[in-house]
Amino acid sequence: MTENHNHDHNHGDCIESALVTAESICKSQGQKLTKVRRRSLELIWQSHRPLGAYQLLAKLAEEGFNSAPPTVYRALDFLLSAGLIHKVESMNAYLGCAHADKAHKGYFLICDACHNVMELEYQDIHNSLLAKAKQHGFEIRANTIELTGLCESCLNQELTSENLDKAGH
Repeated sequence: MTENHNHDHNHGDCIESALVTAESICKSQGQKLTKVRRRSLELIWQSHRPLGAYQLLAKLAEEGFNSAPPTVYRALDFLLSAGLIHKVESMNAYLGCAHADKAHKGYFLICDACHNVMELEYQDIHNSLLAKAKQHGFEIRANTIELTGLCESCLNQELTSENLDKAGH
């Protein structure tokens, strides 16, 4: 989930980087990255598509982890509070945080075709929203910015298909 998202990149690198960051963050917070938390994070990072809690639960159960929903929700709550994952509200699913090593606000570009999600930082937009809210005497307590459309790869496929259709007629 970098800004230069590429469908063909190595997810193993993403997972390894996320785990190294997670270990460091947990250590600095005096927390433990338990087996279920670690495996949950790995599974969430396996692709750039958000993973639902019950999808995660099924994958963990296949691997012999406790299959009770509270186990998964506790792991997800921990990963969220540690800033290691985000919840994509419109999909009710979870996505690895590409910038977990620094405080930030992010927004999500969600592809309607392939369902990949890209996280971009928006601290400048967040600060502007806070200022506008303050002008109106409003305190923002939560916010989610999710934009839907087509990623570069799917847009190119669509344009290629359209061109082929036009050439064929």
